[in-house]
Amino acid sequence: MTERELGPYATAGDVMAALDAGQVSSEELTRAHIERIERLDGQINAVVVRDFERALEAARAADQARRSGARGALLGLPMTVKDAFYVDGLPASGGGIPERADVISDWDAPLVARLKAAGAIILGKTNMPPFAADHQTNNPLYGRTNNPWDLTRTPGGSSGGAAAALASGMTPLEIGGDYAGSIRVPSAFCGLFGHKTSETIAPRPGHFPGGRLPNTAFGMAVQGPLARSAADLRTVFDVMIGPQIGEDVAWRVDPPPARANRLSDLRVAVLPRLEWLPLDDEIAGTMDAWASRLSKAGARVAEVDPLDGDLGALFKTFLRILFAQTSVEVTHEEAEQTAAGLREAGNEFLDAVADGWLSSAGDFLRWYWEREIARERLRRFFQEWDVLLAPCACLNAFEHTEWEDSGDEGRSLPVNGEQVNTVYLFFYPALCNVTGHPGTAFPAGRTRDGLPIGLQAIGPYLEDRTGLRFAALVEREFGGFSPPPGYRE
Repeated sequence: MTERELGPYATAGDVMAALDAGQVSSEELTRAHIERIERLDGQINAVVVRDFERALEAARAADQARRSGARGALLGLPMTVKDAFYVDGLPASGGGIPERADVISDWDAPLVARLKAAGAIILGKTNMPPFAADHQTNNPLYGRTNNPWDLTRTPGGSSGGAAAALASGMTPLEIGGDYAGSIRVPSAFCGLFGHKTSETIAPRPGHFPGGRLPNTAFGMAVQGPLARSAADLRTVFDVMIGPQIGEDVAWRVDPPPARANRLSDLRVAVLPRLEWLPLDDEIAGTMDAWASRLSKAGARVAEVDPLDGDLGALFKTFLRILFAQTSVEVTHEEAEQTAAGLREAGNEFLDAVADGWLSSAGDFLRWYWEREIARERLRRFFQEWDVLLAPCACLNAFEHTEWEDSGDEGRSLPVNGEQVNTVYLFFYPALCNVTGHPGTAFPAGRTRDGLPIGLQAIGPYLEDRTGLRFAALVEREFGGFSPPPGYRE
């Protein structure tokens, strides 16, 4: 079997099987991916930091290791990583921040080190917005990344370059960070699988914003894989999990197996449509269709609000914590000015954002206590249910927008023909981030215009394998990723 016979959309599992069988070499695979990046990326702009020479050296070393009998979960597999991760010898611009243009990393983030130890070949880094802080992927240094399904639309953010590279066949695997949907939203916008891990199941240092040491006071932000198959998600998950730095002297990470191995054995709660939350009608229809599909497949399915009417309050807690944590370096005068503008909008959720900007230490502790109360309620909820089915976002991939045209309180996007504030984009991702639960995005359908629609399976805390297994079961039963038109060869 040659690289050409594998094709650009072979799963990582298929590629590893061919490598293990000696049917293809790592150098052949690496050269093929380099050629595809150089041929296609001019119109997508996803792989913005390229490390091709070192990748070829590593590929040749992997081939030699295989000839000597070595094996590894990813030995010889070329892949890319999101620009947020520190990679030894590569630029660390934090999403094209001009002031960091000359910063070169002298170390590997723990997750990158684990990938390399498993044998992965790092081709380069993929684009993201500055500070990983936008639902689009655009920055002053590297420019804008386009969605291969429609170049006039965003692939999402902040792992937009990662998702675009995967969907266009330029890489078989990716890793990203997820603080407010940065893995799951791009996965949904590009028709992929993506896994937001449980909050404490894998090391989190080495992702910008952030540093070399773990910060246990900074919650909700995690790292995880993006892929074109559920099995590939599981492979990377198995590589990346482990205790935080300093805790490995005593702690081990050993997540339990999936709760079920058949759809008919699963208990699937479906999040009801919420009156106060804008939701694209085609996504709502896709949710209804999947509830019916799963029920016909034998699963126990019912619409359930996991917090009995308190999801709006939980969303406010998320927004307060999110913006309190991301505004720590802002002066009090700047915070007051921003908060005043937000409050003028007369939106209760923008008021919660303003609370975060103006928070005190006491506020922060109180919001974390509210978070723990919700986590306790969800522990009870997941005693009765195995997964919670929900959208990844309230809308699908939208046309490129220049946020600079308006202030924070004026940002809006169309949902069902009406302009809604972008604060609502945070809600569905926040269901996982605010409580630390895992969430697995999977391809769920197409819009009338042919764009991908993605849903997510939210699972019990630290039981990531249940959501990953759910995604694999629905992929086997109903299908999964399809290449976008124009990129299938």
